[in-house]
Amino acid sequence: MAKLKTTFFCQNCGTQSATWVGKCKNCGEWNTYVEEVIQTPSAANKQTHKYHSQAVRIQEIDSTQNLQRIDSGIEEVNRILGGGIVPGSIVLLGGEPGIGKSTLLLQLALSLPTAMTVLYVSGEESELQLKMRADRINKTNKNCFIVNETNTQNIFQHIDNIQPQLLIIDSIQTLQTNTIESSAGSISQIRETTSELQRFAKTTSIPVFLIGHITKDGSLAGPKVLEHIVDVVLQFEGDRNYGYRIVRAIKNRFGSVAELAIFEMQQTGLREVSNPSEILISQHNEDVNGIGIAATIEGLRPFLIETQALVTPAVYGNPQRSSTGFDLRRLGMLLAVLEKKCGLKVNTKDVYLNITGGIHVDDPAADLAVVAAIMSSLFDITIDYKTCFAGEVGLSGEIRPVSRVEQRINEAKKLGFSSTFISSNNSKDIAISGINIVRVSKVANLLKKLFRL
Repeated sequence: MAKLKTTFFCQNCGTQSATWVGKCKNCGEWNTYVEEVIQTPSAANKQTHKYHSQAVRIQEIDSTQNLQRIDSGIEEVNRILGGGIVPGSIVLLGGEPGIGKSTLLLQLALSLPTAMTVLYVSGEESELQLKMRADRINKTNKNCFIVNETNTQNIFQHIDNIQPQLLIIDSIQTLQTNTIESSAGSISQIRETTSELQRFAKTTSIPVFLIGHITKDGSLAGPKVLEHIVDVVLQFEGDRNYGYRIVRAIKNRFGSVAELAIFEMQQTGLREVSNPSEILISQHNEDVNGIGIAATIEGLRPFLIETQALVTPAVYGNPQRSSTGFDLRRLGMLLAVLEKKCGLKVNTKDVYLNITGGIHVDDPAADLAVVAAIMSSLFDITIDYKTCFAGEVGLSGEIRPVSRVEQRINEAKKLGFSSTFISSNNSKDIAISGINIVRVSKVANLLKKLFRL
């Protein structure tokens, strides 16, 4: 019997080291090295699965085959994948515990056409637990097979027997292969099992969905190479205080990387939210100050979000700055612009900013709405609730133009808004009937046109 050999792996990037070190020389993270058993000669000689590729001439490759995407049966999933499931692709879905990852993929397996065979491999839940969830979702698919297994060699045997057209693994951290002498969830096991599934998907053109756990800082657990191997990386986000869930595409070889899919968690599973504005805009029966509506775009979809600002006198010596769903450093920059270019005394005020719906906004077009909400709270003046904003604020106080402004204005018009504030540098040819377009060039001009100050 061969002597076992151990080495140290960085849990963040997968770098190997003969000894333990405090700081990874590759990624710079501290205290990420863990001792693991590496491959032994006896383990290396074990038989692996039979899925291997063959070399072909590039002229012999038929570029028209397997181009037809598979309809998932869930419109939001089709949207974020770029139009459907690509044959032979590997999709990695990550998120916090209990956010709804298993529910989404089980709902996907049950929503596919009945002529399509699906194999759902669960390493965390029993068949009975999955059946209870399926009964709650209230969807059926006679060709959906469930198996509780963690060994990849046994999984490939089930694949040979069932011949599925879609494979779901829940989760990648529970799998282990006989070719590696280490425990499940280790760096080497995750890397090797993912590579085996990649070879299987590419040689058989069968799409594979993987569920991945995340660390305490929100990144996917395991080596960084895991995200490089797969074709699509989806991040499942959501606030536990809200029933809404957001699936964000971080990597997508077949579509936009900035696309969003929005769901609402209900008793019967996840409901698709076709109109995101219904959850991102609150309905007020009376006038409320400190609220600005931003016309943003995520991926290819425009939607309107509500920004809430509260400006109060600082009780303690240092003014407080708090932001939820918006970059705190960018908020500080916008406050500095208001202080310098508009003469607003915000350096002695506490400023609190919130994006409704539990969503995080990265679109710079939200700057104008944030500035308007801060002004509204500072002067205690209500902004017309049928007014929205789309513009980026520069350091010199200018309002910079944003892309696809016509699409933003049309979305605002469809939702019943009467006016939109945009940059004066946007195209002069924009003329949309039924909505008033107000052009502003400076933040000071916004103060005059919006509040008549």
